[in-house]
Amino acid sequence: MSTTQINTDAPWLGVIADDFTGASDVAGTLAGAGMRVVQTFGIPDSLMQLDNVDCIVVSLKTRSVPAAEAVKESLVAARALRSRGVQQLYFKYCSTFDSTPEGNIGPVADALRNEFVPAGQITVVAPGTPALQRTVYNGVLFAGTDLLQESSMRNHPLTPMTDSSVPRLLQAQTRNVVGHIGYSVLEAGTSAVQSRLRSLSDKGVHYAVIDTLTDRHLAVLGAAALEHPLVTGGSGLVGGLAVALGLRDKPTSLHTARPAGPAAIIAGSCSEMTNAQIDTFRQFRPCFLVDPVAVAEGRDVVGEALLFARENLADGPILIHSTTTPQEVSRAQEELGQARAAQITEDSLSAIAEGLVAVGVRQLIVAGGETSGAVVRRLGITTARVGKEVSPGVPWLTTKTGPGLSILLKSGNLGTPTLFLDAWEHNR
Repeated sequence: MSTTQINTDAPWLGVIADDFTGASDVAGTLAGAGMRVVQTFGIPDSLMQLDNVDCIVVSLKTRSVPAAEAVKESLVAARALRSRGVQQLYFKYCSTFDSTPEGNIGPVADALRNEFVPAGQITVVAPGTPALQRTVYNGVLFAGTDLLQESSMRNHPLTPMTDSSVPRLLQAQTRNVVGHIGYSVLEAGTSAVQSRLRSLSDKGVHYAVIDTLTDRHLAVLGAAALEHPLVTGGSGLVGGLAVALGLRDKPTSLHTARPAGPAAIIAGSCSEMTNAQIDTFRQFRPCFLVDPVAVAEGRDVVGEALLFARENLADGPILIHSTTTPQEVSRAQEELGQARAAQITEDSLSAIAEGLVAVGVRQLIVAGGETSGAVVRRLGITTARVGKEVSPGVPWLTTKTGPGLSILLKSGNLGTPTLFLDAWEHNR
């Protein structure tokens, strides 16, 4: 166990996440490790008002925006967290390293390094999250047993992943030198990892992509990176940092009050897992499909969806989704253009969410990173306490601002096929 001590007057960790569901993923991991966690959506007017908290997770919507905008927002978030006194910054991106060849992982990491990392210190890059079946072996990223480029991520509508080499993906996004540390070094323990990090740094390497095959590797890496002012990775490494600090056994209550009221699901993700979750749910409860082409043609799809909700909410949870097959997504993009199809979908689903809350919904699941961002902003939610995970990376949140809700923000690929049915029991 590390001798590093938490300053109890300030949060230990400040996380900058590049999308809202990814932020919930890392927040759930931290809460499960015994942390008192607050998740913010955007940057509140004052982080100083957040007390009795060990970790602050700032959710940004920067994964797919222009790189300059992502850099600007991330730096503002990092400076706000530093002013709150956090002892370590963590740049959280998806465990599938979602990005375009231009960024935004590299540009944001470079900007954070330039401002917060002393010259000559190397920065860890660890997307691997074994709990989500995302592992890195010899620098190559796997989703389950598939190479990243052969997984469902190859068909992602915004950031299709066609390469599985993390060093190569990152090197295309930065002028800094990218190196690699293999799993055999992790097997040798914390001192071996620290020695290799120093050796790479002495050779002029700025980033070290780390192999991670097991949670033990994350614990070793967490101990090795505990003193680093900036760490980057998926949600797995924060658990390793918590292990290194001896915080797994810290008593905490993950109970969050469950607001009374109807329950609903909004799904905008088109991932294979979200499709499976919808297929399972529709066997028991009614669903409504939002077609962006129909919206563009002038149909009042939002009104139709809310009428469907009012007719069915009294009997149990209902689901409203734009999720469909990759072929149907391609059809909509061909007719409307990729950007317009995405915007229509986000606008429609967020308007439906607002209408659902207006008719009394107080328990809400939202699937998909872009959809979650649009819904949270439309509802005016800025902060939430993090509670129990339904499955790894998928916690319930209790809002502290905006309408009083229990809300669950789910990344498209996360969860099991029965999550939309099981989640309500986890929230009792």
